[in-house]
Amino acid sequence: MISPFHLALSVQNLDETRHFYGTVLQCREGRSAPTWVDFDLFGHQLSFHLLTQDKSDGYNPVDGDMVPIPHFGVILPWQDWHLLKNRLTDMAITFEVEPTIRFKGLAGEQATMFFRDPSGNALEFKSFKSQSSIFSTDG
Repeated sequence: MISPFHLALSVQNLDETRHFYGTVLQCREGRSAPTWVDFDLFGHQLSFHLLTQDKSDGYNPVDGDMVPIPHFGVILPWQDWHLLKNRLTDMAITFEVEPTIRFKGLAGEQATMFFRDPSGNALEFKSFKSQSSIFSTDG
């Protein structure tokens, strides 16, 4: 089984984004907040973050962390995420957002970590204890 990918992009208008992905493409909406929204893009997690800066790169607050936008990554099985976290920690990788559990106690609870590749691209690797939680609207 291939793990679903995760891609987060910046947008200028969340209402237009919701209309396009929700109505035009008929993607199911997942979790959201005033500054971001997730969609189920044919089994993959697509996140859109509202950025008001004059540039396409920035940061957006999510559950108490400032996450880099844009970013991409993979949703790993729970055990694989922890093995990767341990390997990266042992290798002294600098984390943009330290490995953490986000949305604790909610259906959308997830393990997440952010770091950059040598070219400065932001990556997020995340995991859900249950794959059915990927598109939960709780949390």
